[in-house]
Amino acid sequence: MTATIDLTETIDWPAYSPTEPTGLPHLTVIGTGYLGATHAVCMAALGFEVTGVDVDADKIARLAAGEVPFYEPGLGELLTKALDSGRLRFTTDFAEAGRLGDVHFLCVGTPQAKGSDAADMTYVRSAVRELAQHLTRRTLVVGKSTVPVGTAAEMTALLQELAPAGDQVELAWNPEFLREGFAIEDTMTPDRLVFGVASAWAESMLRAAFEPVITEHATPVLVTDLHTAELVKVAANSFLATKISFINAMAEVCEVTGADVSGLAKALSYDTRIGGRFLHPGLGFGGGCLPKDIRAFRHRAEELGAGPAVAFLGEVDAINLRRRSRTVDLVRELAGGDLSGVRVAALGAAFKPNSDDIRDAPALDVAASLQRAGAIVTVYDPAAMDNARRKFPELAYGTSAMDAAIDADVVVLLTEWVEFREIDPAALAAVVAQRNVVDGRHALNPVDWRAAGWTYRALGRP
Repeated sequence: MTATIDLTETIDWPAYSPTEPTGLPHLTVIGTGYLGATHAVCMAALGFEVTGVDVDADKIARLAAGEVPFYEPGLGELLTKALDSGRLRFTTDFAEAGRLGDVHFLCVGTPQAKGSDAADMTYVRSAVRELAQHLTRRTLVVGKSTVPVGTAAEMTALLQELAPAGDQVELAWNPEFLREGFAIEDTMTPDRLVFGVASAWAESMLRAAFEPVITEHATPVLVTDLHTAELVKVAANSFLATKISFINAMAEVCEVTGADVSGLAKALSYDTRIGGRFLHPGLGFGGGCLPKDIRAFRHRAEELGAGPAVAFLGEVDAINLRRRSRTVDLVRELAGGDLSGVRVAALGAAFKPNSDDIRDAPALDVAASLQRAGAIVTVYDPAAMDNARRKFPELAYGTSAMDAAIDADVVVLLTEWVEFREIDPAALAAVVAQRNVVDGRHALNPVDWRAAGWTYRALGRP
């Protein structure tokens, strides 16, 4: 694990003059969502001239004004410094991007397609078409988006067909491995860089585009073919999802045998072949990556005739979704078997702590399911309240954990924010109607809560 970056001390911001060449390639970042905005800001912090490009004029205006349109610790401060340095700017003008850029990073979204498990490639194709018509000299386009294997070949043909520079335009693939809540350090001090390239020139351009990352932090560089680079991210996410679902499958077994999944997980973690990371039982995974990536991977494998090889991912997905319904069951059991009129305090809305991302969030899925079953649900999350209100306006929302828990019959922890982990069970007991807690993330100390008079339940624990 890389060390956390101190934004105020470890990043040098030398004076910048646009008339003096930096010796580094000019970078453009196409798409300024979570991935693109983070990449653009961090590359400017590392000394590159960077132009962020998006078709969303409102998003561009907010970024240009120093406002990050999502929650990521430290990124707002880094954005302000990057803008002040003069090395970062934002635009909706693809012609400007084509004129300035030596290396163009594609960072647009690939959400799950409506009515299908496939990845929606609309935004990738649109970005490539728009950029290509402005590429008049030798340049490198680098895909960072998570895409189905074979996309690089399709996009190479499209680029070279539409670009005035023709086959002087090359494409490479450089998959991203960002963890929400740790995106700055994952960009600036990654544990590895993967370069999928078709020529030595493309490799040299990518090395130039990551020169500070490679030299200052001795980051390992793996040079592969394009197909392998496309597979790395989905393979990594599939492995992580499988590990999470494995321990949650063990939790299901523990529930019917009276065993304790926390002790089981700890015992397994000492095996160096297995390790303890991502071996944490609980409510399961969500967000904008793991769920849609494993579904898209399975869909693409079926298209290519390799479906049986990854058929297990269907069960990985099913185990993960069962954790949500089982959490609802635990709340129902504590409420006496009927949720009608039961007041529930739902602590958490984001799919993980240090994020405001509610895409496929298990926390909100559970809260909404409880509401549909007749419970009166009040939600609180330190960062995701606005997003949660927009998606689920029918839920009630508190101003704090204590506020959400007033007169609650059951408290359910759904996102393991530090402030929820550190709640004083005695203080919370003073505001609830009944001392019932469901720990959906195995984040609380059951000894402390039971000592304070709470009935404590958690998935996979007796």
